[in-house]
Amino acid sequence: MSEVAVPEIPARIASPKIGFVSLGCPKALTDSELILTRLSAEGYETSKTFDGADLVIVNTCGFIDDAVKESLDTIGEALAENGRVIVTGCLGAKAGEQGGNLVKQMHPSVLAVTGPHATQEVMDAVHANLPKPHDPFVDLVPNTFGIAGLKLTPRHYAYLKISEGCNHRCTFCIIPSMRGDLVSRPVGDVLSEAKALFEGGVRELLVISQDTSAYGVDVKYRTGFWDGKPVKTRMLDLVTRLGEIAEPYGAWVRLHYVYPYPSVDEVIPLMATGQVLPYLDVPLQHSHPDVLRRMKRPASGEKNLERIQRWREMCPQLVVRSTFIAGFPGETEAEFEHLLDFIREAQIDRAGCFAYSPVQGAAANDIPGMLPASEREARRARFMEVAEAVSVARLRSRIGATMQVLVDSAPGLGRKGGVGRSYADAPEIDGVVRLLPPEKISKTMKVGEFTRARIVDAQGHDLVAQPI
Repeated sequence: MSEVAVPEIPARIASPKIGFVSLGCPKALTDSELILTRLSAEGYETSKTFDGADLVIVNTCGFIDDAVKESLDTIGEALAENGRVIVTGCLGAKAGEQGGNLVKQMHPSVLAVTGPHATQEVMDAVHANLPKPHDPFVDLVPNTFGIAGLKLTPRHYAYLKISEGCNHRCTFCIIPSMRGDLVSRPVGDVLSEAKALFEGGVRELLVISQDTSAYGVDVKYRTGFWDGKPVKTRMLDLVTRLGEIAEPYGAWVRLHYVYPYPSVDEVIPLMATGQVLPYLDVPLQHSHPDVLRRMKRPASGEKNLERIQRWREMCPQLVVRSTFIAGFPGETEAEFEHLLDFIREAQIDRAGCFAYSPVQGAAANDIPGMLPASEREARRARFMEVAEAVSVARLRSRIGATMQVLVDSAPGLGRKGGVGRSYADAPEIDGVVRLLPPEKISKTMKVGEFTRARIVDAQGHDLVAQPI
């Protein structure tokens, strides 16, 4: 019997490898996900480290001084370890003290610099410095969520960006100068992405933007279409549809960056009925009307207090998280005490606070009455002491309750316990639920699944619960 010659299969050519670092907020993370999806679709290999990378992309943050320093340090580290670096993100749009581009001034050897939400510009820079691979055997976009693309979050939760930019001109903020005015995504595209994420196993969808309440303002709430039905480009209509899409999957929908406009009142009944999570991330920043005016914020403190109280009447289980600034230019001791009283009266469940930090290009730098850095930091510490006391008291009131918990970690099927989150806990910014070993030997827990648990204790910002 004659031997049959077997053709030799050529060795697969290694794909170009790109190291990728994503810094900053969830909005920057979604920009990173878009870039990574494009890179994978074109056959590039990506990595979270610089090891063996042909070049590195750093997606930066430029909002406050600490974020700028972290971004510049990371770029420097990437240059030192790899030498070939493309910079994108908010810092890429920031000017230096003498004009010109800040990143280019500090790190002139970077290959290219772009601003935020600049996927095509980043891809153009990659193509110019690391040509696209030509490999017909490359799997296109592995481990993705279909049209939703690649995600950098754990597979059971994902961020859904509904718009870009902001129409406000808050005096402490330079985001509009970096990300531009509000541009709402087409409502059909947003809903299609949400459906793809749920179909791919996402059990918690975190809706983000610069200003979620303003969704559709730029297009005058025009009517779009999804699943053959008309849908207005408006927060209420979007959230209603998201809740309907999530329901068959038993998934959560969580709202972030919701300005306290009167229109938000219409969304609270959806929370009361469980269509979306009774959780609102509301960036209040301060309570005193004079400080809010200096900040050029869109609502007054008194109205905010009344609005939160009305929301809680409509939905008693509502959890409110917010961020504040202590030591804003011109802030008097009386105005700061007003803020502390507001935290106590409004019963803010989760509060974060920044000591005011002058940001280059922010109008607030020209407001008279800049406080010494030590006083700003002292007020931040006083704020957190009050805020944490309120938060701990509200957490302790949950002892004895039974809650649904989304499992984030469960080694050994959770037989020795695990870590999860209740509806009151957004990932990475709030507390967690520490799950004890189940009492029943047959009880198991898996990452990305829900479990019922009885709250038995509160420790700091976290709850302790017994799976049932």
